[in-house]
Amino acid sequence: MKKKLSAIVMCIVIMLVSVIPAYAVKNNINFETKTDIIYLVNLDTDTVVYSKNSDKKCYPASTTKIMTYIIVSENISDVEGTKVEIKQEVLDRLVGTDSSLAGVQGYVGAELSILQLLKCMMISSGNDAAEVLADYVGGGKTEEFVKLMNAKAAELGCRNTHFVNAHGLHDDEQYTTAEDMSKIARYAMTKPYFMDITNTVEYYVDGDAEEPLINTNKMINPDEKDYYYKYAKGVKTGTTDEAGHCLVSTALKDNVSYMCIAYNAPCYDANGDWEETNYAILESKKVYEWAYANVTMREVLGNSASVGTVNVKYGDGADKVNLIPEYAYSTMLDKNIKDKDIVISAKCQNEVDAPVKRGTVLGTATVSYKGEELTKVNLIAEKDVNKSDLLYFKAVAENIVKTPLFIIITIVVLLLFIIYVIFVLSVSDKRKKNKQ
Repeated sequence: MKKKLSAIVMCIVIMLVSVIPAYAVKNNINFETKTDIIYLVNLDTDTVVYSKNSDKKCYPASTTKIMTYIIVSENISDVEGTKVEIKQEVLDRLVGTDSSLAGVQGYVGAELSILQLLKCMMISSGNDAAEVLADYVGGGKTEEFVKLMNAKAAELGCRNTHFVNAHGLHDDEQYTTAEDMSKIARYAMTKPYFMDITNTVEYYVDGDAEEPLINTNKMINPDEKDYYYKYAKGVKTGTTDEAGHCLVSTALKDNVSYMCIAYNAPCYDANGDWEETNYAILESKKVYEWAYANVTMREVLGNSASVGTVNVKYGDGADKVNLIPEYAYSTMLDKNIKDKDIVISAKCQNEVDAPVKRGTVLGTATVSYKGEELTKVNLIAEKDVNKSDLLYFKAVAENIVKTPLFIIITIVVLLLFIIYVIFVLSVSDKRKKNKQ
């Protein structure tokens, strides 16, 4: 099972690295959602398939631990062999916080490996494990660990993310967006053990005699009938009163992969009572089902279809050249979107001088849907157009004849010729008279 998951992760990583970013299409899902923020990205094409408040600042709750995992894995090379002594004073920092715990308290005075602590943190969302890890990597100062978290967020291009702690307990100054968390989670997927750990349903910290830790992500647990989605893979849940229910997850079906970020699903109903339904998980599942049933990859712009023409001056046997896209463009679209709804607008030069080389950029094509720009593609010359010297010299001659200077010179020459003729005639008349 682990080997299979590792292969899946490697495939996803390769796709993430090799993809060209694409603009989003504002597809419409066919059901209402109570979750405030939903962001669905096709990982194969880096295309945003559905977006609801994806750039809205929100509290990440325990999805914070995704970044915590990144910092630990990048600062500890041997996560299996490195042992950490569990200290009571570190765990005491969480007293009175009503934290989710992974039972690390039972190992005070003993040692756990970094890998064991990562599993405690990511599977059962143990704040105790996160605090121990942050303390260890930060050299006894969790604030140093948090600095690393914020530096990594900036490095990943997160513009609206700020961390204050490593576990996700609420703080007004700890926030993110679905778009930023997508960058963080996708990066985390490249780290060793990450997908294997986050896709583990239950885990025994130290042998089979104890009670196992159960993954808080009900989407990957077959026993959770309403929430279980067999194509889901990881990643991390989170819940606080301020953040609501949160979930970062991925899915892989028929070699098509997605990531869904769901934030701020209601924790309380209209009466102020605890909401038993976790809409972040339930609606992530529904969004995946909608995407696999309704969204498909479609080639919008082929790289051999003529999009426009440009006039060519002095062309040998051709006065125009066809323009074709520099590369084909495909994107994820709802199956119900008709080809006629996709608009391709070409903007190119009016005229160019020969010679024209095949592949020369002569314009751009803008692809849009319902007024929304999806992408721009360079338009290039379809073939070579050689220069005709005869046409060129003819045109040069015609241009010279039409110039004011040429006309003036011609008039002057003509006047001089007339004067000369008059002079010659006058001289001739005088000679005749003299002879007479």
